[in-house]
Amino acid sequence: MTDPYKGFSRRRFLKTAGAAGIGSLLAGGVAAAAPTEQPATPRPTATQVPTRLFGKTGQQVSILSLGGMFDLAANQLMLRQAVQWGVTYWDTADCYHEGSEKGIGKYFAKYPQDREKIFLVTKSDERKPKGISGLLERSLERLNTDYIDLYFIHGVRSIDELDNDVRRWAEQAKADQKIRYFGFSTHRNMAPLMQAAAKLGWIDGIMMKYNFRNMHTPDMQAAVAACIQAGIGLTAMKTQAEGSWFDWSKTDRTASQLAEHFKQKGWSEEQAKLKAVWQNPHIASICSQMDSMRLLKANVDASVDTTSLTSKDVALLQAYACATSEHYCADCADICEAAVPHQIPISDIMRYHMYCRHYGRPEWAKQHFAALPEKVREQLMTTDFAAAEARCPQRMPITRLMREALEDFA
Repeated sequence: MTDPYKGFSRRRFLKTAGAAGIGSLLAGGVAAAAPTEQPATPRPTATQVPTRLFGKTGQQVSILSLGGMFDLAANQLMLRQAVQWGVTYWDTADCYHEGSEKGIGKYFAKYPQDREKIFLVTKSDERKPKGISGLLERSLERLNTDYIDLYFIHGVRSIDELDNDVRRWAEQAKADQKIRYFGFSTHRNMAPLMQAAAKLGWIDGIMMKYNFRNMHTPDMQAAVAACIQAGIGLTAMKTQAEGSWFDWSKTDRTASQLAEHFKQKGWSEEQAKLKAVWQNPHIASICSQMDSMRLLKANVDASVDTTSLTSKDVALLQAYACATSEHYCADCADICEAAVPHQIPISDIMRYHMYCRHYGRPEWAKQHFAALPEKVREQLMTTDFAAAEARCPQRMPITRLMREALEDFA
């Protein structure tokens, strides 16, 4: 298989994209870097999602994971179809609203024979052993199972959260056969966290934001390499990498050009973004919230299609990322949050904007925002975010977005 990344350096891309833009790339501006373009090939008829090895565990998992941040109790037919198509990595969390864990438990009650087919992941918002144990027991009851395949500490921000008490807890939970593997999810400062986790020696899996925008950065590439060396299984999330506050796709010709390019190849833009991640063989799975049968089918189709992205495809995605970078929070939270006098979770609030404006789920944004301490919400109106804006690599309008969060989510 031809490697689309070979011979196309980041330096060359930036020079090309900066001078020409996505329009010129579509006209052949990277022709020298790309293998010969072939017409779109007929799509395969197979409907079983492929699997990959999950780190050092020896476990094969489907490369497409069902993200459960929606009402699974009311979508039992979709769970059944997911199993039939081979989407057998299911992800949920104790804090997911709309009965996510209970929905999976309802499914297992009706189809107990399917439990062995599912690589089941849930997460804990607690950090202390007693609290983690309490949430694990509640999750086991809700999920109607006596074990969890992979148990995550949810939304880790600092490696200090994974202390020796947590390590001992994980070892005991494994010994008690309540969990098989242990790890964490993270939405912020991902590369440093992954590097640090690779040195611990007891982390089995990590779920992190990984997409066409950040996968080529030196920090992320080094972090992935460290995790692979340590045998840590990696699950990508937020692979569509939508803007946090501005729907660029509705107003800019760049987005329509990108969509048209991939349409001619037989893919949607969303499918192409999934394929960009899957082309890294070290990413075991992509967690995608598929809350409709249409979306589930589209993602399954992308997973079974063996046609690879070309260098031109990759360059177009990178050009789009470059052109729209100022609308995307890269979750390098330590940079902006260290610049304000109060402990305000700027990157988390940016994520709430994404839930509202791109996922079309304002209720999620409001629920998460309401969970912030009252003092933090009050400080959003009075805090000076000028220094944070000055430090932001993406030049996000942080002041405006923090004020809008109060207006939209309070």
